[in-house]
Formats: sequence, structure tokens, C-alpha cells
Amino acid sequence: MLSVAERPAVPGAGLIAGRKHALDGLRTIAVAGVFFFHTATDEVPGGSIGVDVFFTLSGFVITLLIMKEWSATGRLHLGIFYAKRLARLWPALLALCAVILVAGFLFPASGWGGQAGFVLPAAAYVMNLAHFGMFGDSIAGETLGPTWTLAVEEQFYLVWPLLLLAMLRFWKVRTVAFATLAVAGAFLLNRFLLVSAGQPLARIYNGPDTRADELLIGCALALLFTSLRHGSRLHGALVSVARWGAPLAAITLAAALFLLKEPDTPGAWFTAFWTAGPAVLALLSAVLIGALVLQPAGFLARILSHPWLAKPGRDLSYAMYLWHLPVYLLLMRLIPALPLRIALTAVLTVLVACASFRFVERPLRRWANAKLEPAVEPSPPERSKEPVAA
Repeated sequence: MLSVAERPAVPGAGLIAGRKHALDGLRTIAVAGVFFFHTATDEVPGGSIGVDVFFTLSGFVITLLIMKEWSATGRLHLGIFYAKRLARLWPALLALCAVILVAGFLFPASGWGGQAGFVLPAAAYVMNLAHFGMFGDSIAGETLGPTWTLAVEEQFYLVWPLLLLAMLRFWKVRTVAFATLAVAGAFLLNRFLLVSAGQPLARIYNGPDTRADELLIGCALALLFTSLRHGSRLHGALVSVARWGAPLAAITLAAALFLLKEPDTPGAWFTAFWTAGPAVLALLSAVLIGALVLQPAGFLARILSHPWLAKPGRDLSYAMYLWHLPVYLLLMRLIPALPLRIALTAVLTVLVACASFRFVERPLRRWANAKLEPAVEPSPPERSKEPVAA
């Protein structure tokens, strides 16, 4: 457990208190982009930007969770924080690994055969490092390949709370927000140096450092909103920017789904995109996330808050992300017709995700919360701060 020195109460908690259902709907759109990137790549070549949205949204939400406890108690119980992260993410991942391992052993000729060597990197959250040969030869991961994004996030979670608490010890929240943006800029510079040095694409694409700026942009947004007073001049300015920025960001990201093909051969476009591209996509995502929070009754927020989008994003998006590629690769040898294969993959992915949520994720999450929540005791009344809910 780490504690921080007493600071003034965090203002503006009401602005971001409560669950933002529009962000759940955004998760659904993001996972759909990744789904079609893997299953209908020619039609949706830019679907991988769903990952960029996920990274930015993850940094935003995880920082709100940290600030919720910090503002309420003046400290962060790191052990409990990490235990709750594992309880949220690990069971579904381990279930996926176990099913693929057993099914691949029983049916070696299936699309899940020969996957045993990928289980450990996936379950240990190091698939991103394995992708660029950190442990020997680089591996694609096949059915478990997408777990590289989980690895990037978990590696980030190990470091970010420590850095955030260190900054909060000395600076006000808004100053920390701008310092976080500066750190993101340093990681962008790091990526430029790697690209300029001719590092392979696998290193640039999968590195925990080469994706850190995207997560940090989401973190900085959360910190800015944590320090924002509702009705202040800055709040009004941000709302004004959101009115025109949100449609522009949404249209740009939607167009990128169908038009953007990430460069994979060295050249001017390769250097420009892999230097600034992830940061630009994260900034567009941050503008959209910010607008959904600032304008919960706006047109985009109302659409994304619809239960048909918000509920899958809240309950199923994680398992859908885990299972869509394994299901698709399993059906690849069984269903030659691509449209039928994609449709069946979508249906089966949703069904498996429902089972994962009901029988694995939700029960274990509730059990973990019941065990861990009582250990997080609020500060005495004179020190308590209004909580910030993600």
C-alpha cells in the first residue's frame, strides 16, 4: 500500500461520477473493428484502429479507478489494485488457453491444433514480447496472437500507478495531467528513434514502450477531467471544442476503418505513420471519449449508450476480443465460404462470450470484490474526498 501526502479535495468529481454507458458502446464498436480486421481484412483494412481506441480508453478508465480510491482515501492499495485487475482479466484468458490446449490435444488436425507453445506467453502477459523475439524466435501466436494487446496493458499497469502516485505526491492533479502528456511525448520520440534506426515492424508494433503514449494520452484525459470544475471557464471551452471535435474525430476514425492500411514496408509513409500514427489515433480517440463524457446527452453519446451497444461493451467485449480469432481459425477449415464463415464466427463468438461472462468472469469478479473491497477503508470524514467513478 502506498499513500500520498494530503492534497486539496479533487474538484469536479460530479463531472465524471457514475458509469458512462456511451464508453461501453464505444468498446463494442472498437471490438467490431478488430473482428472485421481479422475476418474481412480487404473490406475493413483499418479495423486494427480498434486496438488504438482500446488503449486510449483503457488508460482513461484505469486512471479514473486509481483517482477514485486516491480521492476517497488519500492512498492506493497497490496489492488490491493488482489483485482486482487479475480477477477482472485473468480468468477468462486462462479459460481460453485451457480450452484451446485441451481441444488442440484431442483434435490436432483442427484449427486449434499445435497451439500449445503459445499458451504460456499468452497466460503470462508477454505475447507482445514474444512477437518480436524477446525469448528467442519471434512467434505469431495464431489463435492467441491478439493477447499481445493484453500484455501491453498489463505491463503498463505495473508501472503507471507507481508513476502516478509519485507525481501526485508533489504536484496538483492538473499539473500531473500535463506532465503525463509530456511523458507521452517522450515515448513518441522514442518510437521515432526506433523507426529511424530501422527497427523491425514487429518491434515497433508490439513494444510496451511504443504503445505507451496511447495509454498515457487516455490517462492525461482522465486526470484533466478529475481536476475540472463543472461550469468553469475551462469546462466551457472543452464543451465547445467537443461540439465540433467529436463529429470530426468520429468521422475520421470511421473513415480510417475502411481506408487506412497500416504500412508494412520501409519508406516515407512508413516512417511518418509509425512515428506519429498511433499518437494521432489516440488523440482522435481521446477527443471522442472526452466528448462522450462532457456531452452525455449529445447525439453520439445517445447512440453509443443504446443498450444494444452499451450492454455488449460492458459485459461481452473482453471475451469477444479473446474468442473471435480462435473461433474464426477453427471454422476456416470447415466453412470455405467467407461470408458464411464470418457470420457463423460472429454468432459463435457472441455465444461463447456470453458463457464466459456468466460462468467465468462475473462469478469470479464478484467473489474477488467481496474479498478485496472491505480492505479498502475510507479515510476519516475530515480527510475524505468525493469519489470519482469510472
